[in-house]
Amino acid sequence: MGTNKLDEVTGTETTGHEWDGIAELNTPLPRWWVLTFWATFIWSIGYWIVYPAFPLMNSYTKGLGNYTERAVVEEDLSKLNAMRAESAKKLMGASLEDIKNNTELLNFARAMATPAFGDNCAPCHGTGASGSKGFPNLNDDDWLWGGTLEDIHQTIKVGVRDKHEDTRVNDMPAFGKDEVLEPKQITDVAGYVLSLSGGKVDGADVEAGKTLFAENCASCHGEDAKGMTEMGAPNLTDNIWLYGGDAKTVLATINGSRKGIMPTWEGRLDPATIKALAVYVHTLGGGK
Repeated sequence: MGTNKLDEVTGTETTGHEWDGIAELNTPLPRWWVLTFWATFIWSIGYWIVYPAFPLMNSYTKGLGNYTERAVVEEDLSKLNAMRAESAKKLMGASLEDIKNNTELLNFARAMATPAFGDNCAPCHGTGASGSKGFPNLNDDDWLWGGTLEDIHQTIKVGVRDKHEDTRVNDMPAFGKDEVLEPKQITDVAGYVLSLSGGKVDGADVEAGKTLFAENCASCHGEDAKGMTEMGAPNLTDNIWLYGGDAKTVLATINGSRKGIMPTWEGRLDPATIKALAVYVHTLGGGK
């Protein structure tokens, strides 16, 4: 530390701070910078008066302009819906198959569905609809509840294991937790299931598992284990797994079951958007 004095080289007064013989100059801010600072400060006062600014106990100051971004969004959405009204009317008047075969309607449906999918479906199925553990890949041709246009439309509309009265539902028993099968029997069934796609479980008796499968699992998955879409039961022979196809995961699935939920979108999305989403998903590459 030192005392204020003039720097001999620059003629500028120092701040009195000095480190290792290097003095800190008390150089004033450029005038343009100071003027800009005060201009922005004065402008901010005007902004606080005109626009919403300060939080209150139960609300906030509205500002003289009474501006809200919610109102702007609602206005923009109203304009967008007005622009789409005619095409949406055509969409609702056409069958799903007609939409798919009509270039104009198909393009409109996909344009309408793309942002709707991103906002509502991508958080689970991914932006590219490739899915993840517990969430189906919508690009392949492996469908739990069917991959036709009508099947997809119904699934989006009513959801899976959700609150809609017609929701898709068929729960797999928790064979271990519910004590339907003994631990060794579960190991045998898992061994048989994995053997269908080239896998195996150490200590499993595949033949015994085949018999147990016929008695406990075939009613939903089919005698050939290729699944039944009307039951929401997956094909167990194609090596495509929703929760994982390793021995540990398959054992866990048989032991405790899986009860994934897909939301019911009827009432949350308008009918035209649901229809557009069905067509969009069907055209991703895996629709039947």
